[in-house]
Amino acid sequence: MKLALLYIPLALVVPAVAGAQVPVRPLGAVVSTSTDSLGIVGHLRALPGGRVLVNDVQRRRVVLMDSTMKVMRVVIDSTTGSADAYGPRPGGLIAWKGDSTLFVDPASLSMLVIDAEGRIARVMSVPRTQEAGALTSISFGTPALDAEGRLVYRAFPGQQFRAVGGPGGAVAAPQSPPDSAAIIRLDLATRKVDTAAFIRIPKVSINMNRSEDGQVSISQTINPLPMVDDWAVTSTGRLAIVRGRDYRVDWVGANGAVASTGKIPFDWRRLTDDDKVALIDSVKAQRERMGTQGAVAGGGAPIMAFGGAGGGATAAAAETRVQMTTTIRGGASGAPGATTTSSSNVRANIDFVSPSELPDYQPPFFAGAVRADADGNIWIRTIPTRAIGGGPVYDVVDEKGELVDRVQLPEGREIRAFGPDGTVFLMSRGPVGTVIERARVR
Repeated sequence: MKLALLYIPLALVVPAVAGAQVPVRPLGAVVSTSTDSLGIVGHLRALPGGRVLVNDVQRRRVVLMDSTMKVMRVVIDSTTGSADAYGPRPGGLIAWKGDSTLFVDPASLSMLVIDAEGRIARVMSVPRTQEAGALTSISFGTPALDAEGRLVYRAFPGQQFRAVGGPGGAVAAPQSPPDSAAIIRLDLATRKVDTAAFIRIPKVSINMNRSEDGQVSISQTINPLPMVDDWAVTSTGRLAIVRGRDYRVDWVGANGAVASTGKIPFDWRRLTDDDKVALIDSVKAQRERMGTQGAVAGGGAPIMAFGGAGGGATAAAAETRVQMTTTIRGGASGAPGATTTSSSNVRANIDFVSPSELPDYQPPFFAGAVRADADGNIWIRTIPTRAIGGGPVYDVVDEKGELVDRVQLPEGREIRAFGPDGTVFLMSRGPVGTVIERARVR
């Protein structure tokens, strides 16, 4: 995996077009902080009593932490050599029935059921093997159960492959994926699947070639400021689709009925032609400083994930962070018949769309911005449109679609999970690894 962070100063000079805003307040106090060594962390699973399961994808283990954020038990690791070991690929955690949790292993195509005490209760098979990876990717959102007990998740977008020939045989090359993806509801008992909704995702144009010496080159053209949708399942089991273009919520009930609520107040900022040119020039310059090429791991379609920064911008501009993660999927959870290549022989070149293809208004959020709390609300991490100090600001929207709160996190933090009794789990990255904090919402 190749991870690049581009910090883009984006000047915003046009007056806001917005409804009545709710004042921003700080998050409640942090009550405990982890001190144990953690690598890159994926999904968290909050449990009663302030405990939490942590998916340490870098160290390939799942640990159970107590309310003081001390490791109580290593639940799954990669050293046991048993059938319930952490596989070679990043797994995922999903809140399951009661206080139990599913650990999805895309390599073995199995799901381990973890009880409330952090012990493996039983093992199930992944119901749709071709989408095992979709249940583990944190950039795809948080899979959860709806009011009928069906598993809701974002599927991989439809993908077509073409053969790219050359010495040593052909390789399956991904064509450009679509700009939308399905939100799927899956009944694990009957294996029945239906599509609950479609969401807009970042558009990536892909061109793949193979040279005579076997070198595979992937060229990607991306929009650094995409207008996208996002989703979450509330604690009451409703599917919330947050639409980026007009910043409102479509609520999908268990029976498939869709109810749209009004637009959420937002400080919209128009991008002038000069703003757009400056943005593209900025990301291109940053790309040149960082280098445009990197190894691509695995096999399949590149996935681009975007994330927004918090505050800390100067008075003249709001700073937007564009996070680009390139991975390639293949094997059991990839496209049928896809052939992978050695990562050392793959070179990825990133380019950007023309300024005219950027949106006329700054989007309210990036992909992966929405989280559901334990009280039926959704929290949306917004992109700042004016200079603010501190960390990211979340819009809190209730099940009526109304903006009821705006909360700012400490700098460098992001929300990974909500627990009962008004608690929230934050993640930050320190000099020696990931830090998990348990805080009060108020």
